[in-house]
Amino acid sequence: MYLQEVKNILADVLSLGAAADALTPQSALLGAIPELDSMAVVQLIAAMEEQFGFSVDDDEIDAATFASVGSLTAFVERKLTA
Repeated sequence: MYLQEVKNILADVLSLGAAADALTPQSALLGAIPELDSMAVVQLIAAMEEQFGFSVDDDEIDAATFASVGSLTAFVERKLTA
């Protein structure tokens, strides 16, 4: 439901350009996209908080959240329905 918005945030924060168009829910993130380092994770969280209007606590985030585009989208959906 929020896949395109998540892809847009990834494209903006990571400066992926046209490569973002190829992202699918199965696309791996951590370890697969060199631009996604620890600082980029912080920037992504801040961008999602701003875009979707929720707050993220430190204990809500782990590597599984950023495993794939789909897992990140599922996290956003959970936050918005909580």
